[in-house]
Amino acid sequence: MTSTTTPAPPALRLTGVSHTYSGQRRRTTVLRDIEYAFERGTFYTILGPSGSGKTTLLSLASGLDTPTRGTITFDGQDLTELGLGRYRNKHAATIFQQYNLLTYMTALQNVTCAMEITGAKPATGNRKDHALRVLDNLGLDRAMATRNVLRLSGGQQQRVAIARALACDVDILFADEPTGNLDEDTAQGIIDTFRDLAHEQNKCVVVVTHSQHLAAQSDRILNLRKGKLTEQVNTH
Repeated sequence: MTSTTTPAPPALRLTGVSHTYSGQRRRTTVLRDIEYAFERGTFYTILGPSGSGKTTLLSLASGLDTPTRGTITFDGQDLTELGLGRYRNKHAATIFQQYNLLTYMTALQNVTCAMEITGAKPATGNRKDHALRVLDNLGLDRAMATRNVLRLSGGQQQRVAIARALACDVDILFADEPTGNLDEDTAQGIIDTFRDLAHEQNKCVVVVTHSQHLAAQSDRILNLRKGKLTEQVNTH
């Protein structure tokens, strides 16, 4: 007699997801019956022209908004049942293009503050030591970590934003145009970081971008056009 193991659900699944905005004179549907499953250990990029709904899709997937129709599940549980606040605090984090750092704080304080807000506790040691380790793993030593974030370069600030998400030990990392304001070398460093997070730390990484260069280095490329999400073959 053989036993069968039920496969684990994907980290994130969108089922029949549609979203409509209501204006003064008309309703505009930006997403139409999207079906897709995002897995851990995979680096995804989402491409699409301006106004295609990429930011809307990111907002729904990250729990910042709810779809007009359809369901979004994390590990098989509906986000509305799990609670959007709990999902954002414990399981998913978003890195915005403008970083959204607290500019009156150091890099270290930005990370530990996020841990305190979400209630994240490291397996060993205290929050400060854990934050320093995360920052160091991303190439920010103690001197940089204790520097006000406004005294850091754009690439360093982006790494602080990534560290802030990772220190809270989220399962899914979303990023909105994370390399848009960075020079080529710095942008490549951020891309390498995302790839390592997926492949070495088993995170699900989802990046919205206009960059074909970035997309070519991801595991799966998704295109959003006319409200529909389709996957293209990555030949690189």
